[in-house]
Amino acid sequence: MKNGLYIVSTPIGNLEDISFRATEVLKNSDIIICENPKHSIKLLSKLDIKKKLISLHDYNEEVVIDKIKDKLKNSKLSLISDAGSPLISDPGYKLVRFCTENNIYLTVIPGASSVTSALQISSIPINKYIFHGFLPKSKKNIIEFIDFLKISKITSVFFVSSHRILSFLEDLNKKIKKRKIAVCKEITKMNERVFIGFPEEVLIDFKKKSKNALGEFVVVIEGDNSTKKTK
Repeated sequence: MKNGLYIVSTPIGNLEDISFRATEVLKNSDIIICENPKHSIKLLSKLDIKKKLISLHDYNEEVVIDKIKDKLKNSKLSLISDAGSPLISDPGYKLVRFCTENNIYLTVIPGASSVTSALQISSIPINKYIFHGFLPKSKKNIIEFIDFLKISKITSVFFVSSHRILSFLEDLNKKIKKRKIAVCKEITKMNERVFIGFPEEVLIDFKKKSKNALGEFVVVIEGDNSTKKTK
């Protein structure tokens, strides 16, 4: 392995999904940069990997870069997220940009992503799609987002937290009726469940089977394929 930064994808749920290459890179890294060391150590312990861990968040990314800038040139560092592919709605882009601007070796070890997994399992066309990151936080912005989804012509995919998912589905059902959606819960985990159908169907099914909604949800919504009638 060369000295530099390795962007390493980790499992999104099932730890058995770690790739051979990702495991070898982590084993041969001098330092592993992660979001939450307490979370990452579960995976690393399973792989029998003991390395120095450095926590990276949005609020400390520039401080971390300054701290490790010399090590990036002279050591092997890996960047992982709590789950899945790093930088997908996670910190790290400033670190990657620093490497590209300073001619530091940079490569990616591809792997799982809840975004692509949800798209694949949704049964919704995914030849073209928009990834929106996380659902907005305020009620006003959520309603505006739903209004956008209503007129969007291509598939949309985004994250929704457990404490917002039910109210979001209720708001969605009020504004969008005949559009296929998929709500993906705990993909690859023991409690994996995917709700597929029109908003009203999904809302009813969700209320029956996910009273204690936990974790992060990935929602996929079909684009508007209706055509305007000509006079």
